[in-house]
Amino acid sequence: MADRLPTPPRERKPALAALAVLLILVGALGAATLVLRAGDRIEVIKITERVPAGQPIPDSAMAPVLVAEDEAVSYVRWGQRGALAEDYRPAVDLVAGTLLVGEMLTTDETLGSDEVIVGVSLRAGQFPSGLKAGDSVAAYWVGDERTAEEGAARETVIAERVKVENIFGESDVAGRNNLAVTLRVSRGEAPDLARAASGGDVSLVIVSSGTS
Repeated sequence: MADRLPTPPRERKPALAALAVLLILVGALGAATLVLRAGDRIEVIKITERVPAGQPIPDSAMAPVLVAEDEAVSYVRWGQRGALAEDYRPAVDLVAGTLLVGEMLTTDETLGSDEVIVGVSLRAGQFPSGLKAGDSVAAYWVGDERTAEEGAARETVIAERVKVENIFGESDVAGRNNLAVTLRVSRGEAPDLARAASGGDVSLVIVSSGTS
């Protein structure tokens, strides 16, 4: 038999082998990270239909949804929904698609038949420093008379004594940051207050908590 040609030795490629091992490790690490992140997800309440401020949140308006846990956000967990109808009411109107957080709720009594909740956006200088939920305030109209519509809030005082339901945002000591504030007012005061608020022409002043 004729002699076979010698087989050349296989060329070792340590770099490729190391790359393959590295890719395997990266893939395993990525899978482990996904598993760990999945473990940090929590089941919270998502609002599925509009719920007016002050009204009970029905079961039909809630659905569970998974979100990443975040200590900076006070989500209301799905397992806590049983306490909502008994002890809590929304402090603001809830719209479909909203993830429910603690700041949207209040333990105060529900709205009376002659009461509504009005939201106002306040710039620096339109509210006193230290304003907080529960304060009694007077709402003043501070707009330009020339820009007011006929029949609009021409009186300086829009509401003499209303309650601050909630505050969204945080002011510094000097009251230099903007705030969104919800106020509990009578139905008779609501139109002028809402009209003035739409133009940014509302200023709040803290008044005594005693009855007038």
